Amino acid sequence: MTRAQQTISFGLLVTSVYLALYLQLVPLPSLVQTEIVPVLPFWALVSFGAYLLFRLGWNVMTFHDVPDAHKEIMAEIELAKADLRRLGVDVD
Repeated sequence: MTRAQQTISFGLLVTSVYLALYLQLVPLPSLVQTEIVPVLPFWALVSFGAYLLFRLGWNVMTFHDVPDAHKEIMAEIELAKADLRRLGVDVD
């Protein structure tokens, strides 16, 4: 099963469970049915957004600089400048 199929299957499962709750096919206490079930999609969206913001912040905080990659890209830039100078292009 591919990743897309898994995602679609999970989405359909969650949607089916929510519709069963929202359409009162599953008996729940009245307070839960009127106060909690209608706001579940909004709560899920806000929670997912908070999770993504946390992951973004964590990855930015733990980002490691790679000095070797910096040296490699600078060497490539100098090589490209030398080629352009050889062809008569002013690069400075």
